[in-house]
Amino acid sequence: QVELVESGGSLVQSGGSLRLSCAASGNFVTINYMSWYRQTPGRARDFVARITREGRLNYADSVKDRFTISRGNDENLVHLQMNSLKPEDTATYYCNANAYTWSGGSTDYWGQGTQVTVSA
Repeated sequence: QVELVESGGSLVQSGGSLRLSCAASGNFVTINYMSWYRQTPGRARDFVARITREGRLNYADSVKDRFTISRGNDENLVHLQMNSLKPEDTATYYCNANAYTWSGGSTDYWGQGTQVTVSA
């Protein structure tokens, strides 16, 4: 089982910056990758960024060159640095972790979400 705790969501003006953090804890063998998704009311949850255990990075086209995902000092801590924020970035941001568990196989886990609101 993996518990994910997100932090850093806030209200910010257009053009501003925020840093989200996600800390993973629990009883698991290893985390294969950690990702950020975002969701607005009435819409599907969209992929934002991912960092793998090996350090490979992936970004949605809409955030490339503005957002940076990175790992903290603890390998189970990831950050999402968001720069040049736009009103359309307003959403609830969810941390996702894919972990290999002691029961065998890999499972996806989700955090509770943190709200990011960008004012025009």
